[in-house]
Amino acid sequence: MERDPFVVHIARLRRSPGLTWHEVRRGPVELAGPLDVAGIDPGRSVVPAGAEAECDVNLQPFHGGIDVEGTVSAPWVGICRRCAVAVSGELRIAVHERFGEGPVPGDEMYPVEDDALDLGPLVRDAVVLDLPMAPLCREDCAGLCPQCGADRNEGACACVVPADPRWANLDVLR
Repeated sequence: MERDPFVVHIARLRRSPGLTWHEVRRGPVELAGPLDVAGIDPGRSVVPAGAEAECDVNLQPFHGGIDVEGTVSAPWVGICRRCAVAVSGELRIAVHERFGEGPVPGDEMYPVEDDALDLGPLVRDAVVLDLPMAPLCREDCAGLCPQCGADRNEGACACVVPADPRWANLDVLR
């Protein structure tokens, strides 16, 4: 039986009010295939298959649960939305969530089951919400020429912008 890297056993922590535990857990984010955002075009960002995320958090008990605060880190890859080159980066996401037992009205918490909490869903949710939806290779990316397809980041092309036929009648006034 394989041990889940994101499951933390908290029986001792729950018996020690005021105690804070520091946990660093690493493991794969996806279950099968790359973790991505559904419904986004093929240029979307994804966490590569087999990549590991890191969860670096402090756990502190409160009456009825555990408070989790720290950071989640994961790599991502994608395609620049302007020039179609491969881009990659590292997500670093601040998280602050609560884990508790039983339903709590008006408050969304992750579950504590059998004196253990699973940080996996917290990691997955944080990564999915923070993936760039339309990545850029750099902020000043000039993109591709719509006429010839030349990469404008490598230099200007010799294309002449075609006249807009909607304004052709006004050209006679020049």
